[in-house]
Amino acid sequence: MKLFDVYPRYNITPAKAEGVYIYDAAGRQYLDLYGGHGVISIGHGHPHYKEMLRQQLDDIGFYSNAVEMPMQEELAEKLAKQSCYPDHKLFLCNSGAEANENAIKVASFHTGKRKVVAFRGSFHGRTAATLNVTDNPVLSAPINLQNFEVDFVPLNDKARLVEALKSGDVCAVIVEGIQGVGGLDMPSEDFLRFVSQQARMYDALLILDEIQSGYGRSGKFFAHQYAGIQADIITMAKGMGNGFPTGAVLIHPAIKATYGMLGTTFGGNYLACAAAIAVLDVFEWEPVMENVKQVSDYLVDALKSVPEIKSIKGKGLMLGVEFDFPIKKLRSQILYDHRIFTGSSANPNLLRILPPLTVSCEQIAAFPKALKSILG
Repeated sequence: MKLFDVYPRYNITPAKAEGVYIYDAAGRQYLDLYGGHGVISIGHGHPHYKEMLRQQLDDIGFYSNAVEMPMQEELAEKLAKQSCYPDHKLFLCNSGAEANENAIKVASFHTGKRKVVAFRGSFHGRTAATLNVTDNPVLSAPINLQNFEVDFVPLNDKARLVEALKSGDVCAVIVEGIQGVGGLDMPSEDFLRFVSQQARMYDALLILDEIQSGYGRSGKFFAHQYAGIQADIITMAKGMGNGFPTGAVLIHPAIKATYGMLGTTFGGNYLACAAAIAVLDVFEWEPVMENVKQVSDYLVDALKSVPEIKSIKGKGLMLGVEFDFPIKKLRSQILYDHRIFTGSSANPNLLRILPPLTVSCEQIAAFPKALKSILG
């Protein structure tokens, strides 16, 4: 049997990983500045993370949500402390797309409405509802099209936002803390405050998609917290499990849960909880977010000395390095000649940088050095 060929792949076979480095089958070392789409938060193979998973597997690896699971309560308590959302409720699932799917569903249940406002350049997932609010119709099969009405508004356009909301039939406004696949564009802090205020005015829920920009990647636990707002619903995944598949939705306490409203077979299982608790333990014990800010400042300053760079987008260790030319060849050269993983985006001229949040200034210095070597 052959694999269903939907992924363009580099001719590299990772065999081992530790910290911020990946080692291929031949033992060659690569600096991981992409983290498997921003998934690796506390580093590959963190000792506490591995030990938590080993211990949990020795006890029990899985049972469904038909039984009591105190680990879920422990995770909720730790997440409340780290996220500064003590009163929101936690629904555990398996992925970012599933988190957004459930967030949209909850908003529609709560408001009784079905229209959604999303933003140009958005990416929220590849499932039915999330494709409908993703600004890339090429990804949708005919069956996915027009599941419900969506008004795509230009990012940071206050007038268009008001126009989209004033009909009163919008159940939710969904926005990424920092756009990932779209190319690292950001809602301004002023715009996020405006969105929050307008959503309340028109009885729509504000959904903050923090799947990639959350879990400390911006330098705060959630990127939207720079704006000083609280969202009605927050979705998360990627960095939450440091590679173990897990996702979650934080839901405002005013939104009432009923049996059967949401459900999942694998979400919040023992191993997923062990992985997520381990990540939050490391956030508590180690200065992860302080490191993000320090390394980000160092890297941005170093990149300013590369004259070919047109702009640097994003925040923290969720950065986009934009050029005046397509980066496909450059990305391959960085990978094969300098053994550094980077990412791409919908913007063909932009390299995406999403390293483990534990990367050091000394380690990340290899990236601007590689750029100067290739472009100089």
